[in-house]
Amino acid sequence: MGPGRQKEQKIQSIRLFLSIIVGIAALSFGCSAGSVNLADSVNLTAPVNPTASKKTNDPYYIIGTRGQQETFRDLFSLLAEEAAAGEAQFAVVQKIAGEYARLLEYGRLINFLGDWTNKHPDDPYTAYYLLMTAYAYNQQGAYPVAAMYYDLIVKNYPDQTLRGESIHFIALNQLITLVTNQEQLVWYYEELLSRFSDRIEPGAAYFMLARAYEQIGEWNRAIQTYTLFLPYYGTVIPGFPDAYTYAKQLVDFNNSSKNWTFENLSSLVETIEEALSTGNSYRLRQSQAKVNFFARSWEQEDNENSGAAEFNLSDFMHGNQIQYAPELDGGSNAGEAYLRTSGWSQYISTWYFYFRKIYFPPDPEIHGRWEWAGVYYGEKW
Repeated sequence: MGPGRQKEQKIQSIRLFLSIIVGIAALSFGCSAGSVNLADSVNLTAPVNPTASKKTNDPYYIIGTRGQQETFRDLFSLLAEEAAAGEAQFAVVQKIAGEYARLLEYGRLINFLGDWTNKHPDDPYTAYYLLMTAYAYNQQGAYPVAAMYYDLIVKNYPDQTLRGESIHFIALNQLITLVTNQEQLVWYYEELLSRFSDRIEPGAAYFMLARAYEQIGEWNRAIQTYTLFLPYYGTVIPGFPDAYTYAKQLVDFNNSSKNWTFENLSSLVETIEEALSTGNSYRLRQSQAKVNFFARSWEQEDNENSGAAEFNLSDFMHGNQIQYAPELDGGSNAGEAYLRTSGWSQYISTWYFYFRKIYFPPDPEIHGRWEWAGVYYGEKW
């Protein structure tokens, strides 16, 4: 068999392989959104390099062993024959890009797809090529560039599905891990919740969206979104082990009367000391925070709170002369303070009253005031 015949057979084999890809693409490449796993759906993903201008017959693209070089030449020959945009052309471009990814030639992959998309602006598969390019930049550690291309896909190209997987969903899931700009994150999480709520963990998405709102000062939206998060009790959010407690305290405080707060720390301490000196448990209870109040030992975690309703001061004050330190504890600072008291019971005589400055930007009249927020049992560590 002569060399010409062997080459023809090889090209026919490649055509057969590509025809299979075309068949899959024709069945699965559509315009509806779907669930996605980037690693499973595409082995390539990287943003296009707009400065690349290599030609498909450039030796720059013919790399590898002798056999690999021959494969690239055959693929580029087939690509030159596919003048009309469509599944066949897409299959060849995808195969070439896949070969570069397999060889870890991400620079050539980026340049090839960048050159292709620049020369074929109306290619219906541009979003997929941009996704492949973004992956390549990810692999190179160029995360800001990758994020730029993922953002471009979501905001400038209609969604498409490949093997039942939404390209927009892939891009959005990458963006929420790559982007730190909170305003952008708001948009991405809103998109995920409005378009793909059945394919994500909504509790985690609500919490992260609320946090992003909070970071940009959109407090009303933040509290509304934290409220939506609360029914998803038990949702594990990496990096935020106390997410539920934080959200619940913020929502509960927002919904409360806040009529127990004091303008400053000195007026709060003065009121507490007077109530203790006179044994006025009613006045003391009035000064106590009505939501998020805790009573616990120093060893307990912050999320092991005891509710204010379970804390009956009159039972402990009856028959006892409560003493308090002449000054606040040395561990006090501009945001929180401790007052040592004693004489409460024969079992745990010492209690530390905990006061804190209120952080609540949604209400400027309350933000910066002080509250008696809890009690620590026993001597301070």
